[in-house]
Amino acid sequence: MAFPMSAISSTFASPLNKTTESQLPRGKSKAEILKSYRLKAGRTNLPEHLLLCDALYLLQGISGRYIKFSHSEDNHSIVFMDETNRLIPPPTRALIHRLAEVGYLYARVESFVNERENAAGVGMIEQSLCHHLQAQLTEYYRLIAVLESQMVSAPISKAENTESPGTAQDDDEHTGLTLRRLDVWVNDWRLRMRMMSVCVEGARDAHGGALVNLIHNYTDNGDPFVRTFTDQLLEEVSKPFFATLHKWLFSGELYDPFSEFFVAADPALANVNYVHPGGGHASGDGGFGGLSIDTDDLTSREDGLKLWERKFHFEREMLPTFVGEAFGQKIFATGKSLNFIRYSCHDSDWVVTQEKMNTTGDVLRYSDIAGLERSIDTAYQIASHRLFEVFLDKFKLLEHLSALKNYMLLGRGDFVDQLMEALGSSLSRPANTLYRHNLTATLETAIRSSNAQNDSPDVLRRLDARMLEYSHGEIGWDVFTLEYKVDAPIDTVLNSATMEKYLKIFRHLWQLKRIEVVLNKAWMRMAGGSRHFLRVPELDLEWHKIRLTVAEMIHFVRQMHAYCHLEVIECSWKALTEFLAKKEGGLDALIETHRSYLGKLEKKILLLSSRVGKEENVLNHVREAFSIILHFREATENFYNHCLSESSRRDQMLDNTRGVHTGSSTNINSADALPNILNRLRDYTTQFTEKLQTIVLHLQTHPDLDCRFLSIRLSFSDFYKTKKDQHKS
Repeated sequence: MAFPMSAISSTFASPLNKTTESQLPRGKSKAEILKSYRLKAGRTNLPEHLLLCDALYLLQGISGRYIKFSHSEDNHSIVFMDETNRLIPPPTRALIHRLAEVGYLYARVESFVNERENAAGVGMIEQSLCHHLQAQLTEYYRLIAVLESQMVSAPISKAENTESPGTAQDDDEHTGLTLRRLDVWVNDWRLRMRMMSVCVEGARDAHGGALVNLIHNYTDNGDPFVRTFTDQLLEEVSKPFFATLHKWLFSGELYDPFSEFFVAADPALANVNYVHPGGGHASGDGGFGGLSIDTDDLTSREDGLKLWERKFHFEREMLPTFVGEAFGQKIFATGKSLNFIRYSCHDSDWVVTQEKMNTTGDVLRYSDIAGLERSIDTAYQIASHRLFEVFLDKFKLLEHLSALKNYMLLGRGDFVDQLMEALGSSLSRPANTLYRHNLTATLETAIRSSNAQNDSPDVLRRLDARMLEYSHGEIGWDVFTLEYKVDAPIDTVLNSATMEKYLKIFRHLWQLKRIEVVLNKAWMRMAGGSRHFLRVPELDLEWHKIRLTVAEMIHFVRQMHAYCHLEVIECSWKALTEFLAKKEGGLDALIETHRSYLGKLEKKILLLSSRVGKEENVLNHVREAFSIILHFREATENFYNHCLSESSRRDQMLDNTRGVHTGSSTNINSADALPNILNRLRDYTTQFTEKLQTIVLHLQTHPDLDCRFLSIRLSFSDFYKTKKDQHKS
């Protein structure tokens, strides 16, 4: 058992020691000497109970009788009103300074709350902050009331008398509350007031989600009291944020009247009304805050995509840190997808989708960040999956993409052959002699005479033939094109920019197909007319050279055709269909995937290069090669007609020797025209070989691997390299 040291010392102390200690003279302390001096001089310390009353006023931000707040804006301090015969000692002044800090912070917070209550346009998050601060101040009022009830005023006569050495003890006997006790009572509130004051200062420059983010930054504090207080404050302040988040995440509705959320709507689209393709108007505010779209008011087809991209935008500075960039993007995509499903796609089953997204019924709040992340992931997956189902099942997106592949990319071979055969003679005429209704009738004939007639009527009605704007001297081959029409909401993916790229690719493939048909007909005619050439044996060598050149041209065209359709279109199509089958990602991912798919087609089919100054260099050479082939085909026709006439003339001469007159000769000037025709054929052959050498050379240094492999196929066994070396030697 432990004993006090005083008891031990008193037990073993001798009587002699006691007597000696009591008889020794005792000196005065410095405090007693100072107090005696003040009594002689007529100046005493101000009684504590008077200072205590002023201290309670200071805690409420009110100046007292002896201590007042400074009214200077630059100097936040207190002023002590000393009397001539009463003083406030420095230790007491230091203690009062600590108490006055709480009062100053209290007045600062109260002023902010009152200012915001009377201000217009205060956001819901700031209102929630003011509500929580007011609740804290109310609790602080209760503490002040309790402290005032514990204070017992000293008698007036005693307060006015000159202070004696025992005055402080007498005051403590009459007073249940002292300055030191008061400082202990308000110590926790000093920390609270400091935190609330910091939040008040930050709230003057922050707004909405940025304010939530500011408060959240104070949670990274090692002090448990500060961290707990900040968590409680953030739990209350973030309630409007999570209410808006819940409505956006699970309904696709954006209710944000004070622009506090990290998702914002474009006010420029506020007066546009969306009309369903069937003719019915969208009901409700569409989650756009009254925004909708009328397709009749759209100036271009690209506005379908512009609506998706511009209707809502992501405000990164309003995103709280505890949400994170990745989850913020998921929230943004989920709400946009739900809104698009409801008001652009008019999905009648969106309520079922909403129930699937919020099956747990959990309330989103700051204290359950793990539950918030689970809810975001679940909602994102369900909304994305439903969006793909709507596009693929309801609006037949894959069917439209297949139609574009079959018709605009010439994937349906029998249809292309029928259309080329039906339009061949018409497109060779000047463009100003063609009429669209004739082209449309020919298109319908090609559809009915091919397997295209088995396609969906909805697909066939969207397919149309038209002419581009033409200038003087152009023929039908230069201006003819197919067109595939889409409407909302499919035009979000197949907008006007993508359809222009499809049109650009179609024109290139259409010209390639034209060259292929021309060469095939030329080969067939040469093979069928070979019996006539036997009668002109001196031109056999020229025909042999022509057949070699035509075979070289056919090799070039077929390699280009196989490269475009097998290595580019089919491989890219496989990647696109695999993405659609997964049904993962939102509409942005779908748009980007289709954009990437079409970009690959454009880059590889048109042989575009990313190098500066070489964007269409190879493509221009290919088009020049096409032009050379057409000129060579025309010269071959002239040579064929010459041989035919010469063969006919020689048959007539044989008939004449036998005495049979079958008619007069019609090849009078053929001998003069033959050298010109042969020179043209040789020139075109040389030009074609040189042009192929240039194409192969450019493709060998192309940045795309498939294009470099095309150069190997075009120049098999370095055929053109060998001919070039032979030509130099």
